[in-house]
Amino acid sequence: MSNAESQGPVAPILLTGGTGRLGTALRALMPELVAPGREELDITDLSSVERAFEQHRPRVLVHAAAYTDVAHAETEKALCWKVNVEGTRNLVRAALKHDLHFVHISTDYVFWGDKGGYREDDPVGPVRNYYALSKLAAEEVVRVLPRYLIIRTSFRPSPFPYPVAYFDLYTSQDYLEVIAPQVALALQNLERIPYHTLHIATERKSVYELARRTRPKVEPRSRQEAGVAMPEDISLDVSRWQKLRQEWLGKAEGLA
Repeated sequence: MSNAESQGPVAPILLTGGTGRLGTALRALMPELVAPGREELDITDLSSVERAFEQHRPRVLVHAAAYTDVAHAETEKALCWKVNVEGTRNLVRAALKHDLHFVHISTDYVFWGDKGGYREDDPVGPVRNYYALSKLAAEEVVRVLPRYLIIRTSFRPSPFPYPVAYFDLYTSQDYLEVIAPQVALALQNLERIPYHTLHIATERKSVYELARRTRPKVEPRSRQEAGVAMPEDISLDVSRWQKLRQEWLGKAEGLA
């Protein structure tokens, strides 16, 4: 019997939100991810979460499931809180009973968004809207764990899905096909990340500038027309991530 056989099967990487945009992209990039459907893993049901943990015994949990509709969160506060905060709390409760690394996908909206260039250790809040409140609360729930990584990121499907875009809202978000491979790279090198919080995004630009890359005829609009409180500049400082990425890719090229 080989050493691999004697050690038994390798514990999986468990993914929540596997049918969402990011989850779907990560599954395509990382076939080793195990992504149970809601009938098997309902994050809003603690008993469902505990059963899934007992069945799969993951070594890593990637929590990508979330309520992400910023506008509707203002009128669906109970649902937003149930998914983003209570769902995260259920996962954390179960994770405390297992030896695993918890990766939580968060958002740039945890910052007020008036100055941009936010670093990982900058003070968070106050929040602009209810969605931001729920994601900020979820982050704090995750921080009770001994082993965790919070990835703050922001992405859009391609092409840009709306006929208008804000010219006065600055961001570091990018398209899913740009962000997902970077998140996958972080997951593949998780044990080499010496931080609890990491910003994965790209350069600062307006949402309108981003939209024009894939929808040239998109019309400019002001964030004042959004119908929900929006930040002016929510861009992230990604120097920490860029340094790690360059280090890993540089070493890989040196071995090629």
